[in-house]
Amino acid sequence: MDFLGDHSPELLPGKRPLPPVQGAIEAPHGTTIVATSFPGGVVLAGDRRATMGNVIAQRDIEKVFPADEYSAVGIAGTAGLAVEMVKLFQLELEHFEKVEGTQLSLEGKANRLSTMIRSNLGMAMQGLAVVPLFAGYDIDREKGRIFSYDVTGGRSEEHGFAATGSGSVFARSALKKLFREDFTEHQAATAVVQALYDAADDDSATGGPDMARRIYPIVTVITEEGFKKLTEAEVSEIARAVHERRLDQPDGPRAALL
Repeated sequence: MDFLGDHSPELLPGKRPLPPVQGAIEAPHGTTIVATSFPGGVVLAGDRRATMGNVIAQRDIEKVFPADEYSAVGIAGTAGLAVEMVKLFQLELEHFEKVEGTQLSLEGKANRLSTMIRSNLGMAMQGLAVVPLFAGYDIDREKGRIFSYDVTGGRSEEHGFAATGSGSVFARSALKKLFREDFTEHQAATAVVQALYDAADDDSATGGPDMARRIYPIVTVITEEGFKKLTEAEVSEIARAVHERRLDQPDGPRAALL
């Protein structure tokens, strides 16, 4: 980013001039990303729907990507800019590791992503915002950590769970009731699928598990062993179990009153 900023700043995502337009710019947007921690790591997941206004632009978009061996980023906002930002972020982390001979700390990665989001502020003010969710395993602290951002690059560490995107209010509310400190990895993966299911139930821009087309959420796990993306078979098993249970309880599992 520094090299491009000095020599060709117009190539950076946030520096590209836009022609004057009337009204909002219609571009595909990614929607809901959720994350939850568990003893030994963190789970980061996203639905598969991209929308453009009131139209479904894509049903099987991928919104969760590995940043490096021990971290991942989920994108919400303008899909094209978000994917480009993630690719640049991946490249920066790889470049740092090759030059320094060691990985950037998880805190450093979170800070660097914050700077990249801030560089996109000009685009965000024109309606092309990118608001990712960043999660990873902190080797120094030996635990999973989650970071959320606002459109200006403001960074907050979330404890336990987090969500971003258009369905984040519903997903976060679901996780608030489902979260347990003693989650197993499988329980954490089930909880994020439940949260995405609840988000899809109330937010038209969030896509739930599509049984007919066999399109399921992207679910990733980051532990001390590194980044792992659950296979389609593993996610489909969780999604189908959730769906079967919801045939009897359409609103999902109930939390205890006390």
